Amino acid sequence: MIADHSHTLPDTMKLEPMQDYAATVRAFALELPATFNFGRDVVDAQAARHDKPALIWCNEAGDERRFSFSDMARASSQLANLLVRQGVARGDRVMVLLPRIPEWQVAMVACMKVGAIPIPCIEMLTAKDVHYRVNHSGARAAITTLANVDKFDDLPGVTTRIVVDNAAGRPIDVTRAVAGAGWIPLSVALNEPETFDCADLHIDEPALLYYTSGSTGNPKGVLHATRGIYAWRLSAAWWQTLAESDLKWCTADTGWAKAGTGILFGPWSRGSCVLFYDGRFDVARRLELLAHYRVTVFCGPATEFRHMIGAPVGDYDLSSLRLCVSAGESVNPDVVRQWKTLSGAPLLDGYGQTETLMTILNYPCLPVKPGSMGKPIPGTRFIVVGQAGEVLGDNQEGQLAMQLPHPQYMLGYWDDPQRTADATRMIDGVNYWLTGDLGYRDEDGYLFYTGRTDDIISSAGYRIGPTEVENALQEHRAVVESAVVASPDPERGEVVKAYVVLREGEEPSEALIADIQQHVKESTAPYKYPRKIEFVESLPKNPSGKLLRRVLRDREFGVKR
Repeated sequence: MIADHSHTLPDTMKLEPMQDYAATVRAFALELPATFNFGRDVVDAQAARHDKPALIWCNEAGDERRFSFSDMARASSQLANLLVRQGVARGDRVMVLLPRIPEWQVAMVACMKVGAIPIPCIEMLTAKDVHYRVNHSGARAAITTLANVDKFDDLPGVTTRIVVDNAAGRPIDVTRAVAGAGWIPLSVALNEPETFDCADLHIDEPALLYYTSGSTGNPKGVLHATRGIYAWRLSAAWWQTLAESDLKWCTADTGWAKAGTGILFGPWSRGSCVLFYDGRFDVARRLELLAHYRVTVFCGPATEFRHMIGAPVGDYDLSSLRLCVSAGESVNPDVVRQWKTLSGAPLLDGYGQTETLMTILNYPCLPVKPGSMGKPIPGTRFIVVGQAGEVLGDNQEGQLAMQLPHPQYMLGYWDDPQRTADATRMIDGVNYWLTGDLGYRDEDGYLFYTGRTDDIISSAGYRIGPTEVENALQEHRAVVESAVVASPDPERGEVVKAYVVLREGEEPSEALIADIQQHVKESTAPYKYPRKIEFVESLPKNPSGKLLRRVLRDREFGVKR
């Protein structure tokens, strides 16, 4: 159902925490507005309705900056005006390559006010990664830091270039970047008007583009509609139970889909303040920040919780922490139990993918089953499908499939209609999205994850496609060919392992392993490098020469077929 109330604060802002899952499922029907703009209908509306703290930023050096919703409304409107003055229009793609700094939120909201499509990316991307994304998406604008401007060299299609010229609230000299490659200092936006006439975006209009690893080839672009931005508040209300009084901290990096829902769209739709920390992972620092800022809701990957339960958690005052959530990798049931004992806060696991964001969740009102992802978010139906496309019963493992249409489901893969079509299947006359994940449903309706149908590696919350790593390995002087698979790891869940065939005359050694690893770190985003390398004489292939990664993966996990 579509209701035309897009120019007021959406009613779903007022969603109460779920008290009864079954009753909520029976009664729920999401009303989508005819048009919606996150910048206008959330950020500007929050500032007008109840201006309050929206963002607390800090870094490793101890710098801190604080922003209200009116600060964010004003700054994003000024940047939106600058973007338009520089020729950026509705539907244009804008690469937002920024670290965890407040300018990230400003840039994302400004793009949405214009109706431009932001492409959030992590700073770890190499120049090669940046060039692929710009050329594939046709991005015509970029917003980044001085440290990253060189990655945009030789990209004439990027005609609007904005460089952040402050850090920790202090000016940065960007004279060389401005003079050399046409970069405009972000501070120029301070001369622009403080209000902006936001685009009236249709609920199915493109709004956001993420790049995520696939099992073959280059990363795929996942294009989301305005309706997704609107609907992602549901998990913030029912899984994280966020309210205006909360301070939410999500540690995801800026290029991940979880950052969008966990740092921006979800919390601000609920009126919650966000903690944004720019620094490396350190157990003691995590606990110090939780205690110092009195964080109430914390979201981190399972890897971080595994580290924290080994620390003296009792030395820190975590009495403000009422709830923790995790997504991106499965949380071991023992970690869930230990964290609750140590911190006093429950830890609720959840499931989602870049194509949908969070869709299967554990809720505070439901008992948690150890190892389960939980139950579908209200308004969502999942089935388990067998290899022949048949619907499986309870406790039978198959591929998880989500019924369509669904407001959170992507518009499609960018510039790839065939891949988009292949992602869905008609089953018993109903269209479903095939997630590529294996799992089963128990007799109580809880869903459990058991693995992937493809070769994607899930390491500490990162999704890593094997082909990207294999392509980087192939460029090393000593490598003839390679196969990259997941390998079990007690700390990170899975790590990247490379089976490598060496060129004639090359000898295996620890020094060569280190050299290959360093080469991969320099060729692609460093988190993708193979932490394990095994030299082999040959790789398993089928009669037509296709690489059989599954054989190697089964070897790593001790699976016998």
